[in-house]
Amino acid sequence: MDLLRSPLHDHHVALGAKMAEFGGWTMPLEYPSESGGGVLAEHAAVREAAGLFDVSHLGKASVRGAGALDHVNAVLTNDLRRIGPGQAQYTLCCDETGGTVDDLIAYVRSEFDVFLVPNAANTAAVVAQLQA
Repeated sequence: MDLLRSPLHDHHVALGAKMAEFGGWTMPLEYPSESGGGVLAEHAAVREAAGLFDVSHLGKASVRGAGALDHVNAVLTNDLRRIGPGQAQYTLCCDETGGTVDDLIAYVRSEFDVFLVPNAANTAAVVAQLQA
């Protein structure tokens, strides 16, 4: 199976990233560092300065129409009515038993339009839960 590549793939490779398969994508696992610290050095750099994370591989799902916000709220653990249009919230998508389907970010565009960003490997499961 051919793995999908992020639009930033060539940049990751040029920077010496160790690439690995994740959810059907080839993604950077870690970058070399002058100290040889690997992921620990990356962690420290993000804590002390800043970092970037390539989210190209994440899933995308839109729920639109009358009742979209209420429909999405029925399967998420957070009440998206507590945030306004143009805001986002990290939350969980649950099944009918309360089990976690995925953690995701929900963006409220309006009460009629909610955009979800689940993990790549769980996008189909989140969509199925929304359709259940």
